[in-house]
Amino acid sequence: MTRFLLIFSIATVVSYLATGWITTVAIKLKAVDLPNERKMHVEPVPRLGGVGIWLGFMAAILLFSVFQNFVPHEVIGLRFSREFIGILLGGLIILLVGVADDIWSLTPFFKFGGQLAAAIVLVSFGVKMEYIGNPFGGPGSLFYLGNIGIAMTIFWVIAFTNIMNFIDGLDGLAAGVSVIAGVTFFVFSWQTGQMAASLITLALAGAALGFLKHNYYPAKIFMGDSGSMFLGYLLGAITVDGVMKSVAAVTLFAPLIIMGIPILDAALAVLRRYLSHTPVTQADRDHLHHRLIRRGLSHKQSVLFIYGWSSALSVLGLTFKFLPSSQKYLVIFAGLFLTFLFAEVVGFFDGLTGGVTEPAAEPEATNQAIAAAEAPDSASTQALNCSDEGYQDY
Repeated sequence: MTRFLLIFSIATVVSYLATGWITTVAIKLKAVDLPNERKMHVEPVPRLGGVGIWLGFMAAILLFSVFQNFVPHEVIGLRFSREFIGILLGGLIILLVGVADDIWSLTPFFKFGGQLAAAIVLVSFGVKMEYIGNPFGGPGSLFYLGNIGIAMTIFWVIAFTNIMNFIDGLDGLAAGVSVIAGVTFFVFSWQTGQMAASLITLALAGAALGFLKHNYYPAKIFMGDSGSMFLGYLLGAITVDGVMKSVAAVTLFAPLIIMGIPILDAALAVLRRYLSHTPVTQADRDHLHHRLIRRGLSHKQSVLFIYGWSSALSVLGLTFKFLPSSQKYLVIFAGLFLTFLFAEVVGFFDGLTGGVTEPAAEPEATNQAIAAAEAPDSASTQALNCSDEGYQDY
C-alpha cells in the first residue's frame, strides 16, 4: 500500500507544481485560448496543461522505478518491459502532437495522423488485444482474436483518445473524469493481479488530480489537446495492456461501462453531426455538459453531476470481478439503463441534429441561461471557462 500511495502522491504533487509553471510558459508562447463569438469564456486562458500532466505522470514513473530498487523484497514492482516502453513512447508522440495543436492549431488530418502513429507504435511494441474474456463463459473462457486484434487495438486506442477530447468542455470535467476512471482501473488491475497496470493507472489519476486544482472552475489553465489526448491515449493503452489481459475479470464490457458517459457523449456527437450532414470535426454546443447547463444547472453543478454519474457506472463496472457469469447480463443491462437514463435526463435525444440546425440566436440564449445559473458567482471574471476542445473537438 505504501508503494501505491507513493506513486500517486508524486504524480499529484509534481503535476500541481509543473502546471503552475506551465501556465506562465503558455502565456509567453502565446498558447492561449482566445474568446470569440463561439466560445463562452470572456478572457484569454492559457493552454498546454497537458504538459504539466505528462510531467507529473513521468516523474511518478521514473522516481518510483528508482525507489523500488531499495526495497527489492516487495512483490509490487514496475519494470520497463517492451510493452511499457511502447506505452511511454506512444504517449510522448500524442503529447507532442497535442502541444503542436495547442500552439499552432493543427488540422484534424494531422492530429489523426499523430494518433494513428502513436497507436501503431504501441502495437509494434507488443501492446495489442490478443484475446478478450467471455463474460458469460466459465473461468478462463476467452475469445482469441488473432490478427484482427491489431486493428481492434488501433481503433480502440484512437477512440479513447478522442473520447476524452470530446468531453473536455467544462472546467475540471475531463480531468475529474480521468481521476475517476484511473482510480477505477487501478482497483480493477490490482484485484486481477496486474501490478504494473495498477501502478500506471495510479500515476495517471494522480497527475490528473494535481492538474485539476488549477483547472477546476474558474480555470486558470486548460489542458488543451496535449492533455485530453494524452489522458485518453493512456486510458486506452492501459485497458489493452492491463485490464483486458486479465483472464479472471477481463471482458470487453467492463471498460465500456466504466467509460460509459464519455463514450455516450462522443458517440452521440458523431451521430448528431452525421445526421445534420456536418463534418465530425465541426464543433457544436450540444454536448451533455452544454445540455445540463441549458437545463438550469450551474457550471459546478453540471461537472459534479457528471462526476457522480461516472462514479456510479465505475462501481457498476467493477462488479464484473465478483459476479458469476449468469448475472453479468444484469450488469450490462444496468449500465446501459443508467447511461441512457442520463442521456434522457439531459435531453440528449432531443433533436440529434441540434448542433448546427438550431437558430443562430441560441448561443446568446445559452449565455443568458448560464449567466442566470451562475448568478451567485457573478463576481468571477469568467462567465464560463470552457476548454478549447469543447468547441474544437476532434
